[in-house]
Amino acid sequence: MSVKSFFKDLLSNNKTTVNESASTELEAEITQAAKNAKAAYFALANATTAQRNQALLAMADGLLADQAAVLAANEQDLAAAREKGLDEAMIDRLRLAEKNITAMAEGLHQIAALPDPVGEMDEFRTRPSGITVGKMRVPLGVIGIIYEARPNVTIDAAALCLKSGNACLLRGGSEAIRSNTAIAAVITQALKAVGLPENAVHLISQTDRAGVGVMLNLPQYIDVIIPRGGKGLVARISEEAKVPVIKHLDGICHVYIDHVADADMAINIAVNAKTSRYGTCNTMETLLIHTSRAAELLPRLQAAYAEKGVELRGCAQTQAILGNKVIAATEEDWHTEYLAPILSIKVVENAEEAVNHINHYGSHHTDSIITNDYALAQWFLRQVDSASVMVNASTRFADGFEYGLGAEIGISTDKIHVRGPVGLHGLTSQKWVVLGHGEVRG
Repeated sequence: MSVKSFFKDLLSNNKTTVNESASTELEAEITQAAKNAKAAYFALANATTAQRNQALLAMADGLLADQAAVLAANEQDLAAAREKGLDEAMIDRLRLAEKNITAMAEGLHQIAALPDPVGEMDEFRTRPSGITVGKMRVPLGVIGIIYEARPNVTIDAAALCLKSGNACLLRGGSEAIRSNTAIAAVITQALKAVGLPENAVHLISQTDRAGVGVMLNLPQYIDVIIPRGGKGLVARISEEAKVPVIKHLDGICHVYIDHVADADMAINIAVNAKTSRYGTCNTMETLLIHTSRAAELLPRLQAAYAEKGVELRGCAQTQAILGNKVIAATEEDWHTEYLAPILSIKVVENAEEAVNHINHYGSHHTDSIITNDYALAQWFLRQVDSASVMVNASTRFADGFEYGLGAEIGISTDKIHVRGPVGLHGLTSQKWVVLGHGEVRG
C-alpha cells in the first residue's frame, strides 16, 4: 500500500468514526427530548384549561415584546438562504415581517378563545346490566411535527398542541433554524411563566436529516407524526415511520361544472379555485366540464384565465373548442399537482364520468361540483371519495380557519382518526368511560 493510499484509508476510517459518533449523539439527544416530552404530556394532564390559555396569551405577549429579536434572527436566515441560492418561493415562505408577528399573536388569542375539547363526554347510554357507557375526548400524547421553511408553523403547532393537551416535539428545517430558535425561546418563557412544563414544547436544535429518521422510530415516546412540507418529505415519512402519521401527499383538486350549472357562478368559482393562490394544496388543478356546456363556457373561461396568465392544457374536445389557445393534455397532466399557473381541462359526458375521473386521478383532498340539481349534488357528495367535497363553492375554502376550526395543523387525506383540516378535535382521540354502581358481570 502506498503512503497516499494509507493516509486516504486512515482519513476515511476517521471520518466514519466521527460520523458514527455524531449520529449516536444526535439519536441520544432526540430520544431524550422525546422522553422528556412524554413526561411533560403526563404532567399536562393536571393543567387546567385556564392555565393552557394563559400560556397561549403569554406566548402572544412574548412574541410582540421580543419581535425585534425574532425578526433579527429571521434576517439571518434570509441572508443564509440567499447565500445558498434558494429560490424566491422558498425565501418568501421563510420571510417574517412585523405584520406576520402581529398575525401570529392574534392567532394565539383566537386559539385561546376556542372551546377546549379535552374532557368532553358524550354518547352516554345505560346498558341492561346497569352500567352507563360513554366516551371522553383525550389528547393524543406527544406529537412530532416535521416541517420545512415556514417559521410560523413553530408557533401554530405549539399553540394547537398545547390547547389540546398534547406535548410536541418540533423539527424544523435548517433554513429556518435561527427564526425557529427565537420563537421557541418565547414559547419556553411563556410555559415557565404560567407553571407548565417547559418540555411540553421542544424544538430540536439539530437539523441533520438523520434526526427525522430517529423521530420516526420512537413509537415508545412519540404518539403521532405530522409532516408539513413537500411531497418528497411526506412520502419519505410515510414509508419509514413506525409511528402513526397524519398527512396528505398532494392536492390534485377538481371542479366539475354540470349541465345545469349557473354560468356566472361556474366561471367565478372556477377562476377563484385556480387563481386565488397557486401554491396551496386546495387549489384546483383540473377543471371538468359537461359536454353540453363546453362550447358555451370554455371561451369565457379561457379569456378569464388568460388575464391571469394561466396556461391551459386540454383534452381533444377542449382543443377543438379553444384551438391554439390550449395545448394538448397528456396522461401525466391528470396526475399532476402543478402548484403553478397551469390548469388541465377535460370535457366529460356526464357526472358519472366526472366522478370516475376524480376518484381515479385525484388525491382525495378537495373536489367541488357546480350545479343547480339538488339530487345530483347529493349524489356527488356521496360518490366522491375525498376529505372535503363541496357543492357550488371554491375548493380554496378547504382550510381550518374557513371551516371554523380556528386554525389547523395540516390537512389529512387519511380515513382513520381524522380527515380533512386538522384542528383541535383532530389532535384528540376518545376513550371509553364506564360508570357503575357496583355491577359485576354474571
